[in-house]
Amino acid sequence: MENKLLTLWRYYPSGSIRVEEISETLQLSHKQTSRYLKKWNEEGWIAFTPGRGRGNVSTLKWKKDVEEEFEEEVVRRMDEDPIDESSKYLMYNWSTDSKMRLMTHFHSKLGFVKESKDKLIVPKRYPFFSIHPLEAADVMSAHLVANVFNRLVSITVDGDILPELAHSWDSSTSKLRLYLKKDVRFHDGSILTARDVVHCLEQLKNCHHYQELWEPIEEIEVKAPLIIDIHHPGGCSYILPMLTMMCASIYKETKGRTFGTGCFSLEENTDSKTTLTAFKEHFQERPLLDAVEFVQVPKDFKGIYHSHIDDNQSTSVEVESDSGFGIIVMNALPGRDSQIQRKEVRDYLHWVIAKYRHTLRDLDPRLTPNGKSIIVGQDQGMTINEVDRPLLTEPLVIRCANHTAKTTEWLVEIFKKEEIPVDVQWFSFADTLTRQPETFHVDLFVHGEIFESNQDFSFYHFLKNGYSPLQGLFEKGSPWKAYLDKYCHTPFEKWNELNMTLEKKLMEESIMIPLYYEKRYIPFSTDIMNIEFKHFGYVDFSRLWVRPEV
Repeated sequence: MENKLLTLWRYYPSGSIRVEEISETLQLSHKQTSRYLKKWNEEGWIAFTPGRGRGNVSTLKWKKDVEEEFEEEVVRRMDEDPIDESSKYLMYNWSTDSKMRLMTHFHSKLGFVKESKDKLIVPKRYPFFSIHPLEAADVMSAHLVANVFNRLVSITVDGDILPELAHSWDSSTSKLRLYLKKDVRFHDGSILTARDVVHCLEQLKNCHHYQELWEPIEEIEVKAPLIIDIHHPGGCSYILPMLTMMCASIYKETKGRTFGTGCFSLEENTDSKTTLTAFKEHFQERPLLDAVEFVQVPKDFKGIYHSHIDDNQSTSVEVESDSGFGIIVMNALPGRDSQIQRKEVRDYLHWVIAKYRHTLRDLDPRLTPNGKSIIVGQDQGMTINEVDRPLLTEPLVIRCANHTAKTTEWLVEIFKKEEIPVDVQWFSFADTLTRQPETFHVDLFVHGEIFESNQDFSFYHFLKNGYSPLQGLFEKGSPWKAYLDKYCHTPFEKWNELNMTLEKKLMEESIMIPLYYEKRYIPFSTDIMNIEFKHFGYVDFSRLWVRPEV
């Protein structure tokens, strides 16, 4: 069962045809195409008569309805084969009707599978970017990390610090001492020690994405098998909140694998399937599920979590969770030779964006236009007044990637309405995530972000970490750096005032422009219990369970 044969069926009916056209459609060489046509001819799918001489017209006659037979075969395989093997067929070049039927049938295979264990099967549209805590910069990978690894401490939405791997701590103006829990096991069976923790924190401290955040930390040392000291002689008000972030997860690297201590262990991770298995020796509460399996599906597949108990598809309910915010970044980095460096240009664009921002509702009902603040519940109270159009000497260079395509296209359209010349440059999601230099040779771009948990620390982390779209603005020697320097010596409970002051300045300078808040609506079948959201607005897998039929 070959996708190339289905593609041929979709685009070329019986009749005259040139082999060159087929080669171009199937993206094959002339020789490869001839081999495939001969093979399909012998298998009885087609009757193919080649034209005499290269470039002459050939004749194609179909003997079977390929899509009909393929669809029947895929349904059979979905019923009989493991779900991660049959999911690949959804990627084939189906007609709309066939694809919808197959996706509906595939949906019936998702959810809880009641075998010898409870397994939740979840659709994933993209492979996970990374499963390592220091590299999991995208929200999907970070969600995976949250289930596989633990941190020393955690933080609540209100800013309270709670024990996790550390059960207690002593804090002074120059040192933090942490006391680790006893007999915490990694997924390979080894016991967590202070040396493991120090190794992870040293790696984090020296990671180029987080070096500036950890700049106040002078030394991390083992004081006893379960005690570590973190020295910050110049003071560091945010040392405990910093240890709550996903990048500060504790892990063990051995034999080419990375092990955590989390409630789920990573059993398998390929592009087509990722499997998490409940860690029975977890030092906290064992997950109610036995496994969570992420299976690759097409991008247009509607995600749903549901039970396999009801073959007739039980009723479902959409559960709303926060999915972060969007901003427009004016790339006014020091040293860039661009018209975006001129404040009158940025202010004019800011006014245009503010004028059309309300139309984002028409673009996507999940988006709530936002010009108040990126911090939920706050309002900078800014009024954007009309400004005179400045001289624009060349097109504005706008960065676009697949994950921001919709809102970037909206931005381009409103600029065109105002006769503002633009040049759109496309990049991959991976390029923007790894901060390839060419992705910053632009004037402006849309950026989506979701805070991990507590907003006060997440705002600072968003601006300061090496993945930040604004990180270059705060480098040494920049006048903006003085704003961030205040955080280190300000008690954490007073950070909201610093956040509001800095955000307002960024908005007044038309460098960071709030654009929208985003919601995620996830359908759950009504027999799935205990739906709670945790890190990054994603469901907490460790709490889910399914109400069984009695």
